Amino acid sequence: MIVRLNRYLSMCGVTSRRKADKLIEEGRVKVNGEVVRDLGVKIDPEVDRVEVDGKEVKPPRKIYIILNKPCCYLTQLGKSQSGKKTIEELIKDVPERVFPVGRLDYNTEGLLLLTNDGELANRVLHPRYKLPKVYLALVKGKVSKNTLRKMKHGAELEDGFAKPDDVRIVRYEGDNTLLEIVFHEGRKHIVKRFLASFGHPVIKLKRIALGTLKLGKLPPGKWRELSQRELRQLFSAVGLKYSS
Repeated sequence: MIVRLNRYLSMCGVTSRRKADKLIEEGRVKVNGEVVRDLGVKIDPEVDRVEVDGKEVKPPRKIYIILNKPCCYLTQLGKSQSGKKTIEELIKDVPERVFPVGRLDYNTEGLLLLTNDGELANRVLHPRYKLPKVYLALVKGKVSKNTLRKMKHGAELEDGFAKPDDVRIVRYEGDNTLLEIVFHEGRKHIVKRFLASFGHPVIKLKRIALGTLKLGKLPPGKWRELSQRELRQLFSAVGLKYSS
């Protein structure tokens, strides 16, 4: 893959592309031992050696993790202006800087994918690939068989028609119902708004799967790297070829 030098420096986490141009103009960047000042120069990361201020720079190792996000954490990095806890507190020991792929609401728990692979992240989020998102939703009231049939046919929401890929009753819990519901689209609060439209507001929501990824028995607040098998399946689901 041939890339512009400023983009490569950005990929390596050195600085932004604009600031990389300044480093190049100042003569602080070498390619294969030679100072480069041409902003348009391109390099092959597999062949060329790039140095900034005498130190070799390389892209970070691509990393893919899933986090079991607990309730009451914001899906954002860094500190929040509101003072609420953020997921950054849970991933401090991840060896590379990663970014969440999509988001889970503050009160929603479960599977959150994080990576520093921008191409994979973009494809996971792209509606073309229709990756199913599976949730367990504890809703208020007992969902009747008739209401369940209506749910399967979809409902008109304020931003358009919504129809789950699947929905089923897992069990009744006292006067409430635990549902498993699947959507491949990612409209804001779609699960909560959809279920509320049938008179069954969500009490608790947890995502247990995203595409081929499953949360399994990962404890709340913990993370793990994806296995080679999981990566091959995920890459295949979004039309990419995985190479370890």
